Amino acid sequence: MFTNGSRKKKMVVGFALVVAVLVVFIGISTQRHAAAEGKGSDYESIELFTDVMAIIKKSYVDEVDTKKLIYGAINGMLSSLDPHSSFMAPETYKEMKIDTKGAFGGLGIEISTKDGVLTVISPIEDTPAFKAGIKAGDQILKIDDKFTKDLNINEAVKRMRGPKGTKVVLTIMREGYEKPQEFTLVRDVIQVKSVRSRLLDDGYGYVRIAQFQEKTDEDLTKALKALKEENKGDLKGLVLDLRNDPGGLLDQAVRVVDHFIAEGQMVVYTEGREKDSKMQFTAKKGGKEPNYAIVVLINGGSASASEIVAGALQDHKRAIIMGTQSFGKGSVQTIIPLSDDSGLRLTTARYYTPKGRSIQAKGITPDITVERLELPKETAEKKEFMHIREKDLEHHFENEDKTDQGAAKKDVKKEKEKGTQQKIDDALKNDYQAMRALDLLKGWDILKTMGPGK
Repeated sequence: MFTNGSRKKKMVVGFALVVAVLVVFIGISTQRHAAAEGKGSDYESIELFTDVMAIIKKSYVDEVDTKKLIYGAINGMLSSLDPHSSFMAPETYKEMKIDTKGAFGGLGIEISTKDGVLTVISPIEDTPAFKAGIKAGDQILKIDDKFTKDLNINEAVKRMRGPKGTKVVLTIMREGYEKPQEFTLVRDVIQVKSVRSRLLDDGYGYVRIAQFQEKTDEDLTKALKALKEENKGDLKGLVLDLRNDPGGLLDQAVRVVDHFIAEGQMVVYTEGREKDSKMQFTAKKGGKEPNYAIVVLINGGSASASEIVAGALQDHKRAIIMGTQSFGKGSVQTIIPLSDDSGLRLTTARYYTPKGRSIQAKGITPDITVERLELPKETAEKKEFMHIREKDLEHHFENEDKTDQGAAKKDVKKEKEKGTQQKIDDALKNDYQAMRALDLLKGWDILKTMGPGK
């Protein structure tokens, strides 16, 4: 038999054990709660999400597809991060992969969101948007009758795309407008030619990169070779036009820079939270261009990959950057395929120029700022007619050429016309920035010949 004393003792011991268990339980519970709070209450948030989805599924006025809810939630999640992270449903993801190959349907506008407003980064050259006069910086307030305020980028892109020949009306607000203006555009199959080139004048080439696609480096190699052949020798200088180039593939930007800088020199590096996001890209050996002068043209529509090219050439003092401040997209997006053929475009790193400059929200500052101006479209004949010269005066002295070059008089006029007739394309001869770039290259070449003994 147990005595009263032993019973009391056992009761005390039992009570102590219960208290100890409670203390341990409370301690573990507190630790778990603290851990959850430390992780941003992930588990509580997920539970909240599933609760809301269950309520919608049960009580919403119409039956709702679960996948539609999930896609909508993911879109909302990513739109809260930054303007460039987005979710791509299977159809959109498929179109994105086609875009990088340089052929897609729509209007030809690269867009983003700025201060919550759908904004044009750049119209792509020779597309319906470009021909209709859409400009970098334009704010798209409406697509047809739908306000863009509540649209994410993917939804906006989807609304602007459609069958060839169909119309879409964009309501645009632009600096200088008193009220929004409507632009009616006709959709087309967009065939983006990544690289265009021509000789501006004897010895001076012009290369335009409209977008960085899978074959940009290959096309650039062909263009530079063609310019050399047309010039019948190495170039004296090159205008590299990156205006209104919205960017594209990072590896293609690196390969473009590779043509102009020495082996081993830094092109760009990236930094992010994950180990794989920390990368360095340097120039490879082989395939280098001669060390001729380069002027790179940029403007507010130059973004991402085009800023990488401009920044690298500027840091290595390989080119003069001319134009206006670039867009300022200094982040790297990684495309992650998902299980149902959808895709995730996620900002995973920031990129930096060789000297460690971040372009994000700042852009590339030109060495020489030149605003875009519209030059009067006067023909060469009209300009010549408007100027009276010595040779037009009565009784003027004839030129007595005392040089011993042996050129016959009948060939002087021909040689003069050949030397002075600039081989400028009609689309460029009224381009003030391009002409300023050409003048700079020519001035640079002249200055090298000046000095004592030269």
